[in-house]
Amino acid sequence: MPRVADHDQRRALMARAFQHLLATEGLGRVSFARVAEEADVSVGLIQHYFANKDELLRFSYEACLRSSFARVQARIQRGEADAEPISAMLLAGLTELLPLDAERTREFRVERNLWLLSLHDADLGDVARQASAELHTRIATAIDNGKECGEVRPEVDSSTSAAMILAAARGFADALALEPTRSQDRDSIDAVLRPVISIVFTGRCHHYDR
Repeated sequence: MPRVADHDQRRALMARAFQHLLATEGLGRVSFARVAEEADVSVGLIQHYFANKDELLRFSYEACLRSSFARVQARIQRGEADAEPISAMLLAGLTELLPLDAERTREFRVERNLWLLSLHDADLGDVARQASAELHTRIATAIDNGKECGEVRPEVDSSTSAAMILAAARGFADALALEPTRSQDRDSIDAVLRPVISIVFTGRCHHYDR
């Protein structure tokens, strides 16, 4: 019986190869031929799944964002299972977006490279705006939940506070990317992000009180 091709798996393989090349060598050195070599497939097969480089860019960008968001969600679920306060889960979730190891550094470089392209590309711009809006919404929701459990004062503006926390996390990610040795220092991560979160989360969680 002939083997049925797993098209999603093939697309993911090609996107992964593209992401690796983009993260290690930069967009200017990435071509279908290089991606084909990295993925160990033919150029024709890549062209079968992606009509042009723009399609591969968008698919790879979306795949990268899905991967990082899934990791954040998994970390939040572990925090909920362990009855962590929302502020701790938020810090842990944001930490998953920092370039702290090979996987997260690859995602960071892919996201930043394609984010820059999105400033002049409408399709990538849509992806970037949606991703930013989703991340902002997740943080704002965490703040709203914090109001319900007592960690956040009721009068705090969730949207503005989420924008502040997100800006701090993004800026710190950029700094870590330029100074990789700092990523090994957990104290420096806490020293930068925890105080920003503490501006908003000033109370104690009562959700798990008995």
